[in-house]
Amino acid sequence: MSGADDVSTRLAALRARVAAAAERAAHPAQQVTLVGVAKSHGAARVVEAVAAGLADVAESFAQEAREKLPAVAAALRARGLAPPRWHFVGRLQRNKARDVVALFDCVESLDREALARELDRRAAELGRAPFEVLIQVNLSGEAQKGGVAPDQVPGLLAACVGLAHLRVVGLMTVPARPERPEASRPAFAALRALRDRLCTAPGGDTLRELSMGMSDDFEVAVEEGATRVRVGTALFGARVRA
Repeated sequence: MSGADDVSTRLAALRARVAAAAERAAHPAQQVTLVGVAKSHGAARVVEAVAAGLADVAESFAQEAREKLPAVAAALRARGLAPPRWHFVGRLQRNKARDVVALFDCVESLDREALARELDRRAAELGRAPFEVLIQVNLSGEAQKGGVAPDQVPGLLAACVGLAHLRVVGLMTVPARPERPEASRPAFAALRALRDRLCTAPGGDTLRELSMGMSDDFEVAVEEGATRVRVGTALFGARVRA
């Protein structure tokens, strides 16, 4: 099986699993976006996935994206294919904000007011308004993970209300790595409940997205109301190590 056929087969299988999980929970499958996390995979692999029908691709590192995204765009143009929607899902330093706003369609890892203000400023400069972001919530309390504590989310959301070039459209989380998929369910349910509580808070009326679930547990996330699942290894295969 060629690399392109491999990605196409994996993508079809993942979509079937998303649809089955959505059916179990009586959620419309078309409301769940499958985001392929291409961190450490080359441009050619991303092009294969987009050619197979993947519409959303994520990256975690701004430096890697600066080289990869233009290469993907050029290869897709040569094949007459439209580019994917690009998601930034990694921890973001303020000095990389301009690059990320220029390259990506949304940031899913907003975790502090200073970063929100910088993204807003760069979006205004580059005419990318309104630039979409999700607030990353650290539900596990793990210091090595990005995100804000649940009780800090309302304050960050309220601080974003006055930023004219930024729009908070949802919440994202990366739970503790599960030993089994079912172990992630409480975290996913907690994120959904937090989103539901925030809907009446300042800025909460635009919170339509729940980005949660990865290769190990995305089906449980869909059952708990995920609107985006971020799948890397299950789509692209094992990460390429330098």
